[in-house]
Amino acid sequence: MAEDIEEKIRKLRELGRAPIQRETKPTKPILPAEPQRKISKIGTLREKERKKRVLIGAFVVIVIILIASFGVYTFIQRQQLKKLEAAKQAKIAEVNAYFKGELANDSVKIELIKRIESAKSIEELNNINVKAAYEKRLAEIQKQKELEEQKKALEELNKLKSQQIVVITQAFDQLLSQPLPEDIRTEAINTLNELKQRVNEAKTQEEVLSVDPTPYLTTLWRRYYFYLIDSIPTQRVILRKNGEAHIYTKLEAKQVLGKITDYRELMKYTVEKVELVKMALVVKRENVVGAFLSSGDKIKIYARNQTTGKYFEIADEGYLDLILLPTSVGQISLSESQGEGSSISSSSSTSYTTSQSTSYNVGEESLSNSQSSTDQYSTTQSSSETSNAYYNYNVNLAEVLKAIAAGKINAPEEVKEQLSKYGWKVLDLEKDTRMLVVDPSTEVLVIFEVPSDFVPKILEYKDAIYIVKIETG
Repeated sequence: MAEDIEEKIRKLRELGRAPIQRETKPTKPILPAEPQRKISKIGTLREKERKKRVLIGAFVVIVIILIASFGVYTFIQRQQLKKLEAAKQAKIAEVNAYFKGELANDSVKIELIKRIESAKSIEELNNINVKAAYEKRLAEIQKQKELEEQKKALEELNKLKSQQIVVITQAFDQLLSQPLPEDIRTEAINTLNELKQRVNEAKTQEEVLSVDPTPYLTTLWRRYYFYLIDSIPTQRVILRKNGEAHIYTKLEAKQVLGKITDYRELMKYTVEKVELVKMALVVKRENVVGAFLSSGDKIKIYARNQTTGKYFEIADEGYLDLILLPTSVGQISLSESQGEGSSISSSSSTSYTTSQSTSYNVGEESLSNSQSSTDQYSTTQSSSETSNAYYNYNVNLAEVLKAIAAGKINAPEEVKEQLSKYGWKVLDLEKDTRMLVVDPSTEVLVIFEVPSDFVPKILEYKDAIYIVKIETG
């Protein structure tokens, strides 16, 4: 722009010198000098005056031309400045149209506006490619976002890896804190290290989360429980879960644990040795299968909640030892009578009466024998004789047992053999004849074996116990 102005000023100066040059007289060929004439002073003054007027006129013309040129220049400049300003505003509007939203205060936008405002010509403005700058900036921002996202994703991935390793380690720590045999412990440590390596080598979050320790821990925990089961010397074990205990054979216990597919469920179990204890309870006959049980029968024990009236299991397995019938069942009563009579008639009558009674007691057992006889004679020769015998037996088997123990009874071994079958014969006769002899509400003494864990519950509900038989086969 400055060069254009200088060029125009130079042209105006040349135009200002043009009249003076036109007044310059053409060079004439040099002729031989004529004899100089004497110039008068008046002519000289006139000549000077004329030249002076010429110079003044030329100066005035030059000034007018300069003023006119400056006016023209100023007008042109104003027009060009208006066009330049309009072009700048259009260019800034273009910048604002592209750089908006998150780019409204972008540094590239600010730099473009500064370049536009400092532009000196339209050509310089045209050289500013706003669209190209916008697209370049978009590419830079997109690349920067991608780098930031990659960095953030990498940070999240590393954070997830750390969290997953902590989760896996904590899960294995629960297993490794147990008294494991050496082979299971070695395998557990090797598996833990392999899973950690897989996590560290993962490239995505999905790969990290796919490293699941559950199947490995389930297998290791199951092996540990099988080891505990095999370590128990008895043939039966107790599996306890959430406070509830169940008795199984070793094979049954392994089958129960083998069906579990999550180690967290396995961890709810404990394996314990079965310690059977004998205990006795007095229960009603109707609460113990009518007392129709045999020694060695497998039983379960239930109780009735007195508040809700609901029944629930308190011992899932036990073994019957024996059932004792009450003394009222051992009370035997027997009566027997016998009589003889004869008569003779006579004229006179004489009467004789004789009676005899004998009683024996063994403990609380009593045996009695009574006899009476009457003889009558009359003068009419009529007489009669009557003889009657009555036998009453009242035997209490409990007292008989006491007598046997005290050696106060004859043939104790024979009596003992007979009594040994009395109890079950009474119950067998009930089943065979389908006639109830012993009242269902009769209390019987039941002796049985149960794991020691069940004893507190049994004692807590001893007045509401129901014993059932487990049918096998």
